[in-house]
Amino acid sequence: MVAEHVELALFEQSLGNIEGLNRPFCDRVADAAEKTEGSVLFDVRVDGDTWVQRIAAIGYGVIGTAIIVMGKNGQLRCASVDGDTALLVAELAAWNASPLGEQAKIDQRGAANILLATLRSSGHFGSGGWRS
Repeated sequence: MVAEHVELALFEQSLGNIEGLNRPFCDRVADAAEKTEGSVLFDVRVDGDTWVQRIAAIGYGVIGTAIIVMGKNGQLRCASVDGDTALLVAELAAWNASPLGEQAKIDQRGAANILLATLRSSGHFGSGGWRS
């Protein structure tokens, strides 16, 4: 249910795009979090994936977490996540909350790639790319 609320907020944003120009991913995620009363846990680049370029999470406390991914074509998709991904989400959220100097010392790409692979293996975002 969490992902559906985020998808609705992102859809509303797309209706407000001026002359087809999309806002930056980080702004869209922050706006969706605000509109759905969540908080951005992280927003990171995904390196080396054929189809996905960014992944972000919006937290809703005990209600759950929504993951938003942006494909290389700019398409956004959302999913609610369960306990299987909680440690990876927490690791990325801790990295995001750390000071910039600490972020530069820690490579978060591995955790982001593992999170994406875990989500795909559990049926989210498909493994066949963004064609479906």
